[in-house]
Amino acid sequence: MKVSILKASDYTDREIQRVVDAHFSLLGADRDIRRDMKVLLKPNLVMKRDPESATTTHPAFVKAVIRHLEGLGVTDITVADSPGGLYSRAALSGIYDTCGMAGAVAGTCAKLNLDTTSGTRAADSRLVPEFPIITPVLQADYIISLPKLKTHCMTGLSGGVKNLFGVIPGLTKPEFHYRFSENARFCSMLVDLAGTVSPSLTIVDAVDSMEGDGPSAGIKKHTGLSFAGKGPFFLDRILLEYIGMPVSECLTVHEAIQRSLCPSSAAQIPVCGDFTTPPRCGDFRMPRSKHVDFGESIPGFVRKPALYLANRLLTPRPVIRHNNCIGCGKCAQSCPAKTIRIQKKKARIDYRSCIHCFCCHEMCPVSAIHIRRSPLSR
Repeated sequence: MKVSILKASDYTDREIQRVVDAHFSLLGADRDIRRDMKVLLKPNLVMKRDPESATTTHPAFVKAVIRHLEGLGVTDITVADSPGGLYSRAALSGIYDTCGMAGAVAGTCAKLNLDTTSGTRAADSRLVPEFPIITPVLQADYIISLPKLKTHCMTGLSGGVKNLFGVIPGLTKPEFHYRFSENARFCSMLVDLAGTVSPSLTIVDAVDSMEGDGPSAGIKKHTGLSFAGKGPFFLDRILLEYIGMPVSECLTVHEAIQRSLCPSSAAQIPVCGDFTTPPRCGDFRMPRSKHVDFGESIPGFVRKPALYLANRLLTPRPVIRHNNCIGCGKCAQSCPAKTIRIQKKKARIDYRSCIHCFCCHEMCPVSAIHIRRSPLSR
């Protein structure tokens, strides 16, 4: 399964339309689409952020995909996501406006989803028998996922697989974090979900990416590329190669390799477009949430207490910058373990029950939560 990689210098309509049209052509996607299909576009709209922050999928990509589909005669096109927090009409409308999605659909036949109902889909899953999924995804004949290239404090990479967590409705997401609080199990669940949703095409916005403590508090980085593929697993393996992250630090890709859903080596994946081999960025900053695993070297009779102590001392944790905290409560709302309280208009974390999912860090609208690592873990 090949991956197309194209240079994209900026977000002008002409440049992004050229790139999107080329991805469809290189991957032969036009042959898979019928005029009578219900097509669903799934961008990454994690929170209210201006497109220039590099937190969300740029509206130029959404607009270009819509225009391409219209050129194929498709008229039933919906843009939908379930961002972090409440899944309500008011919340969706605010996010669509701020993230530029309202402008992306203006003057086109596409519509923004305001249906906040959901259903379930049976899963060929190792962990859950079925997933709750927002209605427009369940109704779609053809799904195009439009992730933003970002590092991620919990999963390592926010790419094709992680973007699909946005089909889980609203505050059900924290429930999944709590049910699968161990990183490996959470990432295994994400692989199950990606297989269940099974997007027909994934196009990655990597013109401006996010490095460091993503997916919302990292640093904007101009990378000038776009990646696309018919399967999210092959695509994520290429993205991992590009940012220079070892497979061991991205458990969604590690799990996909273990299940033979993608090759272990990026060199085994055919690449087309502006590159003949997978490119590498060379200086992409990693998140500070990397965990240290030295359990294999500890004798069995002391492993359990030693690992408990190591987890207490070395595991990265979210820390509130109280001078920046505005007491909005978004962190408490998104905390699966309900370990955050707002006291005297400031957020407070009870670390005794913190599961280190970094949802609070992801959802803070003013980046008042940072990831602290012990000096011993560096």
